[in-house]
Amino acid sequence: MTLQSLRDFAEQRLPVARLLQLDHADEFPVEDVRALCDPNTLGIQLVFIAEEYGGFGGSAWDVYRTCELMAAIDLGVATGVLATFLGSDPISFGGTEEQKKHWLGRIAEEGLLFAYGATEPAAGSDLGALKTTATPVVEDGKTVGYRINGAKQWISNGGYADVYTILANAPAGPTWFILEKGAEGFSHGKPEDKHGLRASNTAALSLSDVYVPVENLVGGVEGQGLLQAQLVFGYTRLMVAAFGLGAGWAALDRAIPYSKDRLQGGAPLSEKQGYTHKLIVPHAVRLEAGRAYIEETAERLDAGEEMLNTEGAIAKYLATEAGLAAADASIQALGGYGYTREYMVEKIRRDVRITTIYEGTSEIMEMTIARDRWQQHLKTRGQHYHDKAREMEALEAAQPGCGARFAALALHSLAEGLERFRAQRLTRHQHVLFRAGRMIALAEGAMVLAKRAARAAKGELPEKADRRLDAAALAAVSRANGREAAFEVAQEALRWAVGADGVPASDLAAFTAAIRLPEISGAQAGLMADLDLVSDALYGRTPAPRA
Repeated sequence: MTLQSLRDFAEQRLPVARLLQLDHADEFPVEDVRALCDPNTLGIQLVFIAEEYGGFGGSAWDVYRTCELMAAIDLGVATGVLATFLGSDPISFGGTEEQKKHWLGRIAEEGLLFAYGATEPAAGSDLGALKTTATPVVEDGKTVGYRINGAKQWISNGGYADVYTILANAPAGPTWFILEKGAEGFSHGKPEDKHGLRASNTAALSLSDVYVPVENLVGGVEGQGLLQAQLVFGYTRLMVAAFGLGAGWAALDRAIPYSKDRLQGGAPLSEKQGYTHKLIVPHAVRLEAGRAYIEETAERLDAGEEMLNTEGAIAKYLATEAGLAAADASIQALGGYGYTREYMVEKIRRDVRITTIYEGTSEIMEMTIARDRWQQHLKTRGQHYHDKAREMEALEAAQPGCGARFAALALHSLAEGLERFRAQRLTRHQHVLFRAGRMIALAEGAMVLAKRAARAAKGELPEKADRRLDAAALAAVSRANGREAAFEVAQEALRWAVGADGVPASDLAAFTAAIRLPEISGAQAGLMADLDLVSDALYGRTPAPRA
């Protein structure tokens, strides 16, 4: 019901012509964003707020589906909504009960817009390097408030928010504070002139001796700011992952019908492999790998797991990189039309670029993924991913054709690559560590997509799961993705182990065999047939009989 209401709202107030005009004018549609959050109109913010504070108590799964659709409508408008939930997350995860009732209740009842004041001009996404300070104001030996001084950069809703959460260094360390607009000494800069996301307001904040009462110290205890920020990353990065997913599919959903109508050489582009198998199918496959990881992480969050920072990072990395690539390919798919501002794919491509930057860049995601999973590799003496591979082999035996066989090859190859990196101390090269992060994301993405395909084959997908593709098509997607992931993991393991002088010439053949490159190369057999199956599914064609 929420998703349909959101579609209806967008059709009435945010048609394509208006979105293009907003982008051209670099205009933040503040009244539309406020209407989205107004409980008397749509009240989309109620999905994100627990029932005890006046919301619907939506699950992480509900949030993912809502964010995916908002991004498919317009990523700039979606960011205006996201900023409120990002800004209120320090309260949701770290506030006192009184603070939650007051501020979350006001979001539910009044549709307040929030902003998240963490990023700084010099520190960027490194929250540990922040320079903003919070100096206690003491009266009669008791702290009654704080004076905040500093600057914040790249703040979504920065020029329009009603309330801001500000991260500042108090005597006991980084601490979140709640600041209402209009406070003396608090101001915002002009809107940033951005590459994309022009329907979102982004502005710098300036704080000069701004007084905040002690009641607005989040959680009532200093020094908890970084921990509180870490608690929300698994959740907020999942939201941005859903943005990448929604925007990527929004671009493909414009390229696919175009190719049905566009004739070349007497036939539609949709019937030409040179078009579909380069510009459409691979991107749909990678988006669905991102979806699978988003969904598994959402399920785990809804089951009560906490601190899924690495899982959130993998979901974000896979989905946003896939969304960016899909939007770029969609410009190419529309040819000259795609390059003009009259068509939405050009705008989507500029907008989706931000998803690989905000809430942690793709490079920070690679580092986060590599550091955490590296510890798993060390703790298990190199067996962590071999164990995951054996799970995939068992899944393939139970559900043949789900793609788990190829995921297993990727995981075995990853385990051997990481072990060579360890034995030769190759992660002393930061670039090798980052490449390991990508290898890990690809292998785990293939694993989780295979599990999703197996569940689909058994009719066990959750009720609210996306069903764009049926079980047979999803299995073909999984097989195609698994092959690609295995091949890239093996190639990257070989390239960087050799490139960092970790494989002497005499050991090259043995290492190539250990990472299963010959076996993975052979496993590419059948790839073209699976790409054909995925293409048929995307275009609604009946697959041709196969020998």
